[in-house]
Amino acid sequence: MKIVAETDKCVGAGQCALIAPEVFDQGEDDGIVVVLNTEPGSALLPTVTEAVDLCPARALSLAG
Repeated sequence: MKIVAETDKCVGAGQCALIAPEVFDQGEDDGIVVVLNTEPGSALLPTVTEAVDLCPARALSLAG
C-alpha cells in the first residue's frame, strides 16, 4: 500500500493526523497534510484506510 496525497486539494482539516499520527502530520504554516510514511505496513492499513475515508477534501488515496 502506498499513500498518495494531493496537497493542492488538502484543506487542512487535520483528520488524518488525528487518526494516524504515526503516518500523517500537518505543515506548521498552512496545516496542509504531510505524509510521514508513504508506505506504512499492513498493521496500519485499517487506521490509514479510515484516515483516507474521512478526509473531507478527498486529498488522500491508496495505491497498490
